[in-house]
Amino acid sequence: MRSVVIGGLAVVALSCGACNNAKQPVVAAAPPANVQAPAAPANVPQESAFTISAPLVVENQVDVAALREGVVQEIGVEPGDRVHTGQLLAKLDDRQISADVDAAAAKVRSIEANLENWKAETKVLQTDLARARKLWEAEVIPKEELEHAQYKEEADEYEVQRESESLNNARNVLKSLELEKEKTRITAPFDGLVARRYVRVGQKVSVGDRLFWVTAMGPLEVRFTLPERFLSKVRVGEQVTVTSADLPAQVKYVAKVVQISPVVDASSGTIEALARVAGPAPELKPGMLVSVSGPDHP
Repeated sequence: MRSVVIGGLAVVALSCGACNNAKQPVVAAAPPANVQAPAAPANVPQESAFTISAPLVVENQVDVAALREGVVQEIGVEPGDRVHTGQLLAKLDDRQISADVDAAAAKVRSIEANLENWKAETKVLQTDLARARKLWEAEVIPKEELEHAQYKEEADEYEVQRESESLNNARNVLKSLELEKEKTRITAPFDGLVARRYVRVGQKVSVGDRLFWVTAMGPLEVRFTLPERFLSKVRVGEQVTVTSADLPAQVKYVAKVVQISPVVDASSGTIEALARVAGPAPELKPGMLVSVSGPDHP
Protein backbone atom coordinates (compact mmCIF):
# COMPACT_ATOMS: atom_id res chain seq x y z
CA MET A 1 0.00 0.00 0.00
CA ARG A 2 2.85 2.47 0.91
CA SER A 3 4.62 1.78 -2.39
CA VAL A 4 1.52 2.76 -4.37
CA VAL A 5 1.23 6.05 -2.50
CA ILE A 6 4.88 6.83 -3.06
CA GLY A 7 4.54 6.03 -6.72
CA GLY A 8 1.56 8.36 -7.03
CA LEU A 9 3.39 11.17 -5.34
CA ALA A 10 6.27 10.72 -7.76
CA VAL A 11 3.96 10.99 -10.76
CA VAL A 12 2.35 14.14 -9.34
CA ALA A 13 5.77 15.69 -8.72
CA LEU A 14 6.88 14.97 -12.27
CA SER A 15 3.67 16.49 -13.66
CA CYS A 16 4.12 19.69 -11.66
CA GLY A 17 7.73 19.97 -12.86
CA ALA A 18 6.60 19.73 -16.44
CA CYS A 19 4.02 22.49 -15.84
CA ASN A 20 6.66 24.77 -14.37
CA ASN A 21 8.92 24.20 -17.37
CA ALA A 22 6.11 25.09 -19.86
CA LYS A 23 5.36 28.45 -18.20
CA GLN A 24 8.90 29.89 -18.36
CA PRO A 25 9.03 33.18 -20.54
CA VAL A 26 10.86 33.18 -23.88
CA VAL A 27 13.42 36.02 -24.28
CA ALA A 28 14.36 37.14 -27.88
CA ALA A 29 18.04 37.31 -28.67
CA ALA A 30 19.53 40.85 -29.18
CA PRO A 31 20.82 41.67 -32.67
CA PRO A 32 24.57 41.64 -33.20
CA ALA A 33 26.23 44.89 -32.22
CA ASN A 34 28.06 45.32 -35.57
CA VAL A 35 24.96 45.28 -37.88
CA GLN A 36 24.62 48.63 -39.82
CA ALA A 37 21.66 50.20 -41.64
CA PRO A 38 21.79 49.92 -45.47
CA ALA A 39 23.63 52.84 -47.10
CA ALA A 40 21.78 55.33 -49.30
CA PRO A 41 22.24 54.69 -53.00
CA ALA A 42 25.09 56.68 -54.50
CA ASN A 43 25.01 58.92 -57.61
CA VAL A 44 21.47 60.15 -57.00
CA PRO A 45 21.10 63.38 -59.08
CA GLN A 46 20.38 66.49 -57.12
CA GLU A 47 17.13 68.32 -57.80
CA SER A 48 18.99 71.37 -59.08
CA ALA A 49 21.03 69.50 -61.72
CA PHE A 50 19.84 69.32 -65.30
CA THR A 51 20.97 68.28 -68.78
CA ILE A 52 19.02 69.74 -71.68
CA SER A 53 19.49 69.46 -75.45
CA ALA A 54 19.12 72.66 -77.47
CA PRO A 55 20.49 74.23 -80.66
CA LEU A 56 23.17 76.90 -80.78
CA VAL A 57 21.95 80.23 -82.10
CA VAL A 58 23.29 83.70 -82.82
CA GLU A 59 21.55 87.04 -82.46
CA ASN A 60 22.26 88.18 -86.03
CA GLN A 61 20.97 85.63 -88.53
CA VAL A 62 18.56 86.73 -91.26
CA ASP A 63 17.31 86.01 -94.76
CA VAL A 64 18.18 89.05 -96.87
CA ALA A 65 15.09 89.74 -98.99
CA ALA A 66 14.43 91.89 -102.04
CA LEU A 67 12.99 95.31 -101.21
CA ARG A 68 11.78 96.00 -104.77
CA GLU A 69 10.97 94.13 -107.93
CA GLY A 70 13.69 93.70 -110.51
CA VAL A 71 16.06 91.47 -112.44
CA VAL A 72 19.28 90.31 -110.79
CA GLN A 73 22.09 91.91 -112.75
CA GLU A 74 25.10 91.03 -110.63
CA ILE A 75 26.04 88.68 -107.78
CA GLY A 76 29.11 89.55 -105.75
CA VAL A 77 29.37 86.77 -103.13
CA GLU A 78 29.03 83.03 -102.78
CA PRO A 79 28.15 80.76 -99.83
CA GLY A 80 31.04 80.62 -97.37
CA ASP A 81 32.25 84.15 -98.09
CA ARG A 82 32.73 86.44 -95.13
CA VAL A 83 31.10 89.84 -95.53
CA HIS A 84 31.11 93.17 -93.73
CA THR A 85 28.30 95.59 -92.99
CA GLY A 86 27.25 97.39 -96.19
CA GLN A 87 29.19 95.11 -98.53
CA LEU A 88 27.49 94.55 -101.90
CA LEU A 89 25.92 91.10 -102.17
CA ALA A 90 24.00 91.54 -105.42
CA LYS A 91 22.63 94.24 -107.69
CA LEU A 92 19.33 94.56 -109.54
CA ASP A 93 18.92 96.21 -112.93
CA ASP A 94 18.61 99.92 -112.08
CA ARG A 95 18.45 101.57 -115.53
CA GLN A 96 14.82 102.65 -115.26
CA ILE A 97 15.07 103.98 -111.73
CA SER A 98 18.33 105.75 -112.60
CA ALA A 99 16.57 107.58 -115.43
CA ASP A 100 13.77 108.57 -113.05
CA VAL A 101 16.32 109.88 -110.55
CA ASP A 102 18.03 111.95 -113.25
CA ALA A 103 14.68 113.42 -114.36
CA ALA A 104 13.74 114.28 -110.78
CA ALA A 105 17.13 115.92 -110.21
CA ALA A 106 16.68 118.01 -113.36
CA LYS A 107 13.26 119.13 -112.16
CA VAL A 108 14.74 120.19 -108.83
CA ARG A 109 17.36 122.29 -110.61
CA SER A 110 14.67 123.87 -112.81
CA ILE A 111 12.50 124.84 -109.84
CA GLU A 112 15.53 126.18 -107.99
CA ALA A 113 16.30 128.46 -110.94
CA ASN A 114 12.68 129.56 -111.20
CA LEU A 115 12.60 130.33 -107.50
CA GLU A 116 15.68 132.50 -107.79
CA ASN A 117 14.03 134.33 -110.67
CA TRP A 118 10.94 135.05 -108.58
CA LYS A 119 13.08 136.25 -105.69
CA ALA A 120 14.95 138.65 -107.99
CA GLU A 121 11.70 139.96 -109.46
CA THR A 122 10.31 140.44 -105.96
CA LYS A 123 13.30 142.59 -105.06
CA VAL A 124 12.65 144.75 -108.14
CA LEU A 125 9.00 145.18 -107.15
CA GLN A 126 10.00 146.02 -103.59
CA THR A 127 12.19 148.81 -104.98
CA ASP A 128 9.32 150.03 -107.19
CA LEU A 129 7.00 150.00 -104.18
CA ALA A 130 9.42 152.07 -102.13
CA ARG A 131 9.73 154.64 -104.94
CA ALA A 132 5.94 154.74 -105.43
CA ARG A 133 5.43 155.34 -101.70
CA LYS A 134 7.81 158.32 -101.80
CA LEU A 135 6.09 159.75 -104.91
CA TRP A 136 2.70 159.36 -103.28
CA GLU A 137 3.93 161.09 -100.15
CA ALA A 138 5.15 163.94 -102.38
CA GLU A 139 1.72 163.97 -104.01
CA VAL A 140 3.25 163.24 -107.41
CA ILE A 141 1.19 160.08 -108.13
CA PRO A 142 -2.31 159.10 -107.04
CA LYS A 143 -2.91 156.56 -104.32
CA GLU A 144 -4.14 154.03 -106.88
CA GLU A 145 -0.66 153.73 -108.42
CA LEU A 146 0.81 153.16 -104.96
CA GLU A 147 -1.69 150.39 -104.25
CA HIS A 148 -1.01 148.85 -107.67
CA ALA A 149 2.73 148.64 -106.91
CA GLN A 150 1.96 147.24 -103.43
CA TYR A 151 -0.36 144.48 -104.73
CA LYS A 152 2.10 143.48 -107.45
CA GLU A 153 4.89 143.13 -104.89
CA GLU A 154 2.65 140.99 -102.62
CA ALA A 155 1.71 138.77 -105.57
CA ASP A 156 5.37 138.08 -106.29
CA GLU A 157 5.98 137.20 -102.63
CA TYR A 158 3.22 134.57 -102.91
CA GLU A 159 4.87 133.27 -106.06
CA VAL A 160 8.12 132.90 -104.13
CA GLN A 161 6.29 130.89 -101.44
CA ARG A 162 4.62 128.70 -104.09
CA GLU A 163 7.91 127.96 -105.80
CA SER A 164 9.54 127.22 -102.45
CA GLU A 165 6.90 124.57 -101.72
CA SER A 166 7.26 123.18 -105.25
CA LEU A 167 10.97 122.91 -104.67
CA ASN A 168 10.44 121.05 -101.37
CA ASN A 169 8.10 118.63 -103.10
CA ALA A 170 10.53 118.04 -105.96
CA ARG A 171 13.37 117.41 -103.53
CA ASN A 172 11.26 114.88 -101.61
CA VAL A 173 10.39 113.11 -104.86
CA LEU A 174 14.06 112.98 -105.74
CA LYS A 175 14.92 111.60 -102.30
CA SER A 176 12.23 108.92 -102.62
CA LEU A 177 13.56 107.85 -106.01
CA GLU A 178 17.11 107.76 -104.68
CA LEU A 179 15.94 105.47 -101.87
CA GLU A 180 14.28 103.23 -104.44
CA LYS A 181 17.54 103.15 -106.38
CA GLU A 182 19.40 102.13 -103.22
CA LYS A 183 17.07 99.13 -102.98
CA THR A 184 18.59 97.78 -106.17
CA ARG A 185 21.84 97.32 -104.24
CA ILE A 186 21.57 94.28 -101.94
CA THR A 187 24.03 94.78 -99.10
CA ALA A 188 25.09 92.84 -95.99
CA PRO A 189 23.18 93.98 -92.89
CA PHE A 190 26.03 93.07 -90.52
CA ASP A 191 29.43 91.36 -90.35
CA GLY A 192 29.05 87.65 -90.86
CA LEU A 193 29.08 84.74 -93.27
CA VAL A 194 26.99 84.04 -96.37
CA ALA A 195 25.36 80.72 -95.55
CA ARG A 196 23.12 80.33 -98.63
CA ARG A 197 22.39 81.96 -101.98
CA TYR A 198 18.86 81.62 -103.36
CA VAL A 199 19.10 83.58 -106.66
CA ARG A 200 21.07 83.62 -109.90
CA VAL A 201 21.96 86.27 -112.45
CA GLY A 202 19.06 87.11 -114.75
CA GLN A 203 16.39 85.92 -112.33
CA LYS A 204 13.42 88.23 -111.76
CA VAL A 205 12.60 88.75 -108.11
CA SER A 206 9.62 90.29 -106.36
CA VAL A 207 9.37 92.23 -103.14
CA GLY A 208 10.03 89.89 -100.21
CA ASP A 209 11.80 87.14 -102.18
CA ARG A 210 14.74 85.61 -100.31
CA LEU A 211 18.11 86.36 -101.89
CA PHE A 212 20.76 85.36 -99.33
CA TRP A 213 20.99 83.85 -95.88
CA VAL A 214 23.57 85.78 -93.85
CA THR A 215 24.57 84.71 -90.36
CA ALA A 216 26.97 85.99 -87.76
CA MET A 217 29.38 83.49 -86.22
CA GLY A 218 29.19 84.83 -82.70
CA PRO A 219 28.56 85.36 -79.93
CA LEU A 220 27.13 81.84 -79.73
CA GLU A 221 24.07 81.40 -77.54
CA VAL A 222 21.90 78.49 -76.51
CA ARG A 223 18.23 78.93 -75.65
CA PHE A 224 16.72 76.12 -73.61
CA THR A 225 13.69 75.36 -71.44
CA LEU A 226 13.52 73.95 -67.92
CA PRO A 227 10.69 72.73 -65.69
CA GLU A 228 9.15 75.51 -63.64
CA ARG A 229 10.68 74.15 -60.41
CA PHE A 230 14.01 75.59 -61.61
CA LEU A 231 12.65 79.15 -61.59
CA SER A 232 14.21 79.84 -58.19
CA LYS A 233 17.24 77.58 -58.67
CA VAL A 234 18.81 78.87 -61.90
CA ARG A 235 20.11 82.43 -61.74
CA VAL A 236 21.47 84.99 -64.18
CA GLY A 237 25.28 84.86 -64.16
CA GLU A 238 25.41 81.16 -63.34
CA GLN A 239 27.75 79.00 -65.40
CA VAL A 240 26.63 75.92 -67.32
CA THR A 241 28.56 73.38 -69.39
CA VAL A 242 28.04 73.00 -73.14
CA THR A 243 29.04 69.76 -74.90
CA SER A 244 28.26 68.13 -78.23
CA ALA A 245 27.91 64.49 -79.21
CA ASP A 246 29.78 65.30 -82.42
CA LEU A 247 32.90 66.40 -80.51
CA PRO A 248 35.26 64.45 -78.25
CA ALA A 249 34.04 63.99 -74.70
CA GLN A 250 36.86 66.11 -73.29
CA VAL A 251 35.81 69.12 -75.38
CA LYS A 252 33.65 71.21 -73.09
CA TYR A 253 32.73 74.88 -73.12
CA VAL A 254 31.51 77.18 -70.40
CA ALA A 255 28.45 79.34 -70.96
CA LYS A 256 26.96 81.97 -68.70
CA VAL A 257 23.23 82.36 -68.18
CA VAL A 258 22.36 85.86 -69.38
CA GLN A 259 18.57 85.73 -69.39
CA ILE A 260 15.79 83.85 -67.61
CA SER A 261 12.14 84.18 -68.42
CA PRO A 262 10.29 85.85 -65.52
CA VAL A 263 7.10 83.90 -66.25
CA VAL A 264 6.15 80.27 -66.66
CA ASP A 265 4.67 78.97 -69.91
CA ALA A 266 1.26 77.80 -68.73
CA SER A 267 0.81 75.32 -71.60
CA SER A 268 4.05 73.41 -70.93
CA GLY A 269 4.92 74.36 -67.35
CA THR A 270 8.42 75.44 -68.35
CA ILE A 271 10.66 78.49 -68.18
CA GLU A 272 13.03 79.70 -70.89
CA ALA A 273 16.69 80.51 -70.29
CA LEU A 274 19.42 81.91 -72.52
CA ALA A 275 23.13 81.18 -72.00
CA ARG A 276 26.05 82.72 -73.91
CA VAL A 277 29.20 80.74 -74.67
CA ALA A 278 32.23 82.41 -73.12
CA GLY A 279 35.39 82.90 -75.14
CA PRO A 280 36.26 81.49 -78.56
CA ALA A 281 34.64 78.21 -79.55
CA PRO A 282 36.03 77.19 -82.96
CA GLU A 283 34.47 73.71 -82.88
CA LEU A 284 30.96 75.05 -82.28
CA LYS A 285 28.83 76.36 -85.14
CA PRO A 286 25.42 78.04 -85.21
CA GLY A 287 22.67 75.45 -85.55
CA MET A 288 24.54 72.61 -83.83
CA LEU A 289 22.58 70.56 -81.29
CA VAL A 290 24.38 70.66 -77.96
CA SER A 291 23.79 69.48 -74.39
CA VAL A 292 23.57 72.04 -71.61
CA SER A 293 24.36 70.75 -68.12
CA GLY A 294 23.69 72.73 -64.97
CA PRO A 295 25.62 72.47 -61.70
CA ASP A 296 24.40 71.05 -58.38
CA HIS A 297 23.49 73.33 -55.53
CA PRO A 298 23.76 72.30 -51.87
